[in-house]
Amino acid sequence: MKHAIIRSFTGYLILPRSASVHTAALIATCLLFLATHLCVAGPLDDLDKPMEGRSMRATSTMREGEVRRMGEEEKLFPKNPPRGDTNEMSNWDNFRVAPGKTHVLLDEHGPGVINHIWMTFLGPEKQEWAKNGSATHQDLLLRIYWDGHTRPGVEAPVGDFFASCFGQRHEVISLPVVVSDGSAYNCFWPMPFRKSARIEIVNQGEKPLSLLYYNIDWVKKKKLPKDTPYFYAQYRQEYPVQHGQDYLILDTKGKGHYVGTVLAVRTRSPFWFGEGDEKIYIDGEKTASIWGTGTEDYFLMAWGLRPCNTPYYGCPYFDQWGIVGCHAEAYRWHINDPIIFNSGIRVTIEHWGWMSPDENPKYKAMSWNEREDDYASVAFWYQTGEPTFADRAPDAHARRLPSLERLIVPASHFADAQFHGEGNARAQQLDLYDDPQLFYQPASAQGAWLEMHFTVTNKEPVRLLLNVTQAPDYGKYQASLDGVKLGGPLDFYNAKIVNEESHLLDFWPEPGEYTLRLECTGKNIASSGYFCGLESLRLRGRRPRVSAMAHDKDKDWRKDPKLYGDE
Repeated sequence: MKHAIIRSFTGYLILPRSASVHTAALIATCLLFLATHLCVAGPLDDLDKPMEGRSMRATSTMREGEVRRMGEEEKLFPKNPPRGDTNEMSNWDNFRVAPGKTHVLLDEHGPGVINHIWMTFLGPEKQEWAKNGSATHQDLLLRIYWDGHTRPGVEAPVGDFFASCFGQRHEVISLPVVVSDGSAYNCFWPMPFRKSARIEIVNQGEKPLSLLYYNIDWVKKKKLPKDTPYFYAQYRQEYPVQHGQDYLILDTKGKGHYVGTVLAVRTRSPFWFGEGDEKIYIDGEKTASIWGTGTEDYFLMAWGLRPCNTPYYGCPYFDQWGIVGCHAEAYRWHINDPIIFNSGIRVTIEHWGWMSPDENPKYKAMSWNEREDDYASVAFWYQTGEPTFADRAPDAHARRLPSLERLIVPASHFADAQFHGEGNARAQQLDLYDDPQLFYQPASAQGAWLEMHFTVTNKEPVRLLLNVTQAPDYGKYQASLDGVKLGGPLDFYNAKIVNEESHLLDFWPEPGEYTLRLECTGKNIASSGYFCGLESLRLRGRRPRVSAMAHDKDKDWRKDPKLYGDE
């Protein structure tokens, strides 16, 4: 069929040739009307209009008369002018916050609106400015108080508030929150206040917060509209989630609108955790009227979570699908689709998903099992008046994920010649690990092998795994346990130097001595060598229901070695 083509504001409109000129003109007119009357306002639309108020800033800049980093007792004068001279101390624009101490970033009177928060500080690794390392952003608790209230309106670990969870630095690129390169923390949520605003960071860790820099931009107003809502954000966690109850993200009474969720999950079972639906109850209803179709669907993805950053949703971090101990974090901002409530809102999400047969009563792998993983979240919302949400953030020690390990054997203990074949082996310190890794350097695959020994004291269900390094010059290795081959060869090549876990076996080992052996089978075509780097061998505990069901307790793992989640 021949076609007629006309140009519109959105591009080109293709019509059947039989369409009249009048029809084409009518359609073009309608499109022009939509363009001029129904376009959604953008972030630049109001910049050419007059604005009321006066811009202000709270900052960590060095001020006249202050003493910092001199080995003396600090003297701070936050209201003094910036130092601004040629002395090097004028550039000491940061603070160190000792363990257990609180640093106030902003303490101002309103009315006003905070419209931007920027901060940065050293990461947890050891470095020149912090010989023993620093506090992680999970150890740092951000609190913001409105109008002199004793309970903070914002209470969350710094990392989780900025959608960067687990105490690890991840890049986040979204509309209201940006963490560039994982180290420059930016927040653009508008935060109005009437009488006063106070922003503080509490160092609840065991190491100092090192080199804290910040700028907080706000606008001082003459007044705010009477019905202006406040900005709230609250962290909570369940390690693990409660059996028989959906995970609670927010429950508050009052009028407002819900604008965002950050969710972090550490799995305690193999397979996929995210079949659970979000269920949001509006204005006291008994059955959720907003009911989703799956965890990844709520976070606007499909067929699982994958690392990504977009303006309104993202998954900044997802390490390894299907393993016991997978870490996943995701954010969802309801900016164009805020969830409006008039008398209250309750935001929950189910924790259902796939599990391995040895965790199912019928020894069957299926998609609809109630899982018991570790969840942490931050709810973001606006509300007039004070919320009624009772949950508070626990201290830093309780926020750290409990260890799942039954046994950790450092690989560096096996550097002696009796534990490896041709080539050299030595302990090597990498920034990836607190302790050294075992670095093995064979010249070729021929005669290249490693062995590690470990002792089992109790018969219980565990997962055998290696915490390994991947690098551009690493080879392929076949794992075996007491002579039993475990899966296929492990490829330790990566274009970058990274840490990953290699999961090998789910079993009920009898008490006794065991030997894990790795034999080099070659290398990836892209690799430049046959090297190997191992941080540790681990036995990771399985959930209590695996012991209770005991499907595999009396099975001989040597005859049929299994790794659940690897199917």
